[in-house]
Amino acid sequence: MSHSSKNAVITAIVSNGLVTVIKFIASLLSGSASMANEAVHSLMDTLNQGFLFLGLRESEKPADTRYAFGHGQKKYLWNLWSAIGLFSIGAGLGLSHAWHSWEGLGSSHIIETANVFGHQISALWINLGVLAVGFLLEGYSFLVAMKEFLHRMRAAGETSPITYLAKADDPTLLAIVLEDSAAMLGLTLAALGIVLTAVTGHAEYDIVFSALIAIMLGGIAFYLSFINMRFLADMRDREAERLFMDIVEDHPELERYHDLRSIVIDESHTVLVAEIELKEEAMVNGLRRRILDASQKILNELAKNEHQKTQLQQYALDRASVEVIIGRAESIIDEIEQDIKARLPRVSHITLEVEGICAGTPPEEECKEQPA
Repeated sequence: MSHSSKNAVITAIVSNGLVTVIKFIASLLSGSASMANEAVHSLMDTLNQGFLFLGLRESEKPADTRYAFGHGQKKYLWNLWSAIGLFSIGAGLGLSHAWHSWEGLGSSHIIETANVFGHQISALWINLGVLAVGFLLEGYSFLVAMKEFLHRMRAAGETSPITYLAKADDPTLLAIVLEDSAAMLGLTLAALGIVLTAVTGHAEYDIVFSALIAIMLGGIAFYLSFINMRFLADMRDREAERLFMDIVEDHPELERYHDLRSIVIDESHTVLVAEIELKEEAMVNGLRRRILDASQKILNELAKNEHQKTQLQQYALDRASVEVIIGRAESIIDEIEQDIKARLPRVSHITLEVEGICAGTPPEEECKEQPA
C-alpha cells in the first residue's frame, strides 16, 4: 500500500464523517428527502472507507504459514463486502425513503423554516449551507484522491482518466475516487432538488432527485463489485506473461517455453510459473572442462594424498557433473528472473522448471526431453 493511498483513505473518512453528521441534522430540521438520502450516502461512504482502511491494514501483513503469498488479496475482499453490503444497503434505504416520501406527498407539507437555538431560519438556507460545507470537505477529499489517481495514471503512460478507470490496478484508490466523485454529484443533485422544490413549491422534485442519489449508490456498488471480483478470480497478469515471452524469444540460451501461467495476488505482487527448454549449446559447450575443473576442486578438498584421490576420483567426477549441470541451469534461471523483476518489479514470485534440453543438430528434429 502506498503512503499516498493511505492518506487518501484517511482524508475521506474524516471529511465524510463530518459531512454525515451535519447532513443528518439538516435533514431532520428541513424534512428534505434529498438531504436525508445525502446523509445516508455520506454515512455509507464513511463506513465503506473504514472498510477500505481495514483492508489496506490487513493487506500489509507479511506471508506466513497460512498465507504463503501474503495477505494482499484481503483488501479486495473487504472492498467487495463494502461494495455489495454498504452501498447496496445505502441504495435500498435511499429508494425506500424516497418511496415513502412520495406516498406521503398528499398528507405532508414543505417545511419552510426551522427552529435553530430559538431562531427561525429558512430550511432552504440550512440545506444550502450544509451542502456548501459538504462541497468544501468532500471537495478536499476528492482533490487528494484525484492527485494520487492522476499521478498513477501518468506513471502508467495513460493520458485519459476515463480510460485509466477501466485499467487501474489499485481498486482501493479507484473506490475512493469514485466515491468522492459520486459525493460531489450527489451534492449537486440534492441542491437541484432542494432549490426546485423551494422555487416551485412542489416536493416531487426533492423526492425525484433523492431517488437519483439512491440509484447512483447502487450503480457504484455494482461497478466496484465487478472491479474487485476481477482480482479475486485468479486473474492472469498478461503484461508479465508477454514480458516473459519476449525474454525467452531474445535469450540466446533458451529454445522455448511451456505451460506459462500467472496470477495476480494484488497490484504489487504477481506470481509467474513456466517450464523452459534450454538450447543444447547452452549446456554442452565447455561442459567437460567445467566438470573436470570442479572434480579436481572436490578431490583437493576431500583427499589428503594421491591414494585417496584415486579412490575418490569417480565420486568426485559424478558429484562434479551434477553440480555443474544444475549450477548452469540455475544460473540461466536466475538471469531470467532478475531480468523480469528489473523490468516489472511487481512480479514478486517466479517458478521456472527446466523441462529439457533441445538438441542443436539436426535442426529439423524435435527436441528430446532430457531432464536436467
